[in-house]
Amino acid sequence: MQRVSHHLLLCATANKAKCCDPALGSQTWNELKSVVRELDLENTQRPEGIVLRSKVDCLRVCERGPILVVWPDGIWYAEVSPSRIKKIIQKHIVDQQPVEEWILKKTPLGPTHISFAEQITT
Repeated sequence: MQRVSHHLLLCATANKAKCCDPALGSQTWNELKSVVRELDLENTQRPEGIVLRSKVDCLRVCERGPILVVWPDGIWYAEVSPSRIKKIIQKHIVDQQPVEEWILKKTPLGPTHISFAEQITT
């Protein structure tokens, strides 16, 4: 099993379109996929592990979307747009420095969390 460094969850195409315009959500999702590939974050040889990405229907925020959650850091970004996504991924994932001015909330995992790989093997 591959090591996973982060999982990016983007609420971008909600059926009820409460959090953002569906067109903006779709554009942001496409840019997220492009940036992850461009930065080679899906490379299985990446020492830190691969970066997974998932488009989700709803993260139950319903405002200031698109919303991006960075797991396992528990960082929630608001108003994520195609023009912001590259900076977020470059700074937060690659440089390990969250982009404070766009953070909606922080819900870090506690010290008792177990890694994804440990969850699979137990």
